[in-house]
Amino acid sequence: MSRVGKYPVPVPAGVQVALAGRTLTAKGKLGELHLDLTDEVDAAIADNKVAINPRPGQARARMMWGTTRALVANMLVGVSVGYTKTLEITGTGFRAAVQGRKLVINLGFSHDVVYEIPDGITITTPRPTAIVVTGTDKRLVGQVCAEIRAFRPPEPYKGKGVKFEGEAIRRKEGKKK
Repeated sequence: MSRVGKYPVPVPAGVQVALAGRTLTAKGKLGELHLDLTDEVDAAIADNKVAINPRPGQARARMMWGTTRALVANMLVGVSVGYTKTLEITGTGFRAAVQGRKLVINLGFSHDVVYEIPDGITITTPRPTAIVVTGTDKRLVGQVCAEIRAFRPPEPYKGKGVKFEGEAIRRKEGKKK
């Protein structure tokens, strides 16, 4: 039994939620997001809350119940507050800059890494060694951060590379003399 799915999702102030067929739409000050519901769950909007219920007699419905509720909650937070992740760059000469809709990163390669910023995402560089990724869709923000980090993940000896803010890198000891 889902412990997450049984709680209704409260709709924040300033957010409008609509259900049309199998599509749940949330509109807030930061934008609009859509979620196509699976056939295993039903959604109901009442008393400024969104309730997700599994369809009876299906094992997969019990699995999707909590997942769908979490996706709806993430969607409502995204259109009202938004999501932000910060990446840090460590290494001599490593830096990042935003040029139009492109993120240009120097990571010690013979060439600069150019990343096209997708729609719905805002990237800023408050300092040359910090990248701030902001957006309304939690999954998209996380995916963009993972793609940027994959250009040069932090290595275990000196810690050079791109890492999440606050991420602990397990360091290895170098050669012994």
